[in-house]
Amino acid sequence: MYAIIETGGKQYKVTEGDIITVEKLNVEAGQEVTFNTVLVLSKNDTVSVGAPYVEGASVVASVLGEGKEKKVVVYKYKPKKGFHKKRGHRQPFTKLQIKSL
Repeated sequence: MYAIIETGGKQYKVTEGDIITVEKLNVEAGQEVTFNTVLVLSKNDTVSVGAPYVEGASVVASVLGEGKEKKVVVYKYKPKKGFHKKRGHRQPFTKLQIKSL
């Protein structure tokens, strides 16, 4: 039993009990989130494919917390010109645990 959901412009394959990290959601820790954007739902050896979403399907997840990913360093350099630019970026995320499909 699994589902493919869409959130934050990305798609995630989830099953009950999975812990996933998604783009930051404006939800506090301990609350529940319902995803209605289910692209594929597989239950009891039957697969339902949406066009674009499966009607009446939803995935419920609880929020475990928020954080930031490891730093990604962006370094720009132009040879023979003395040009160097170094920037860093840490993407915020929300950690979820899937409760039910």
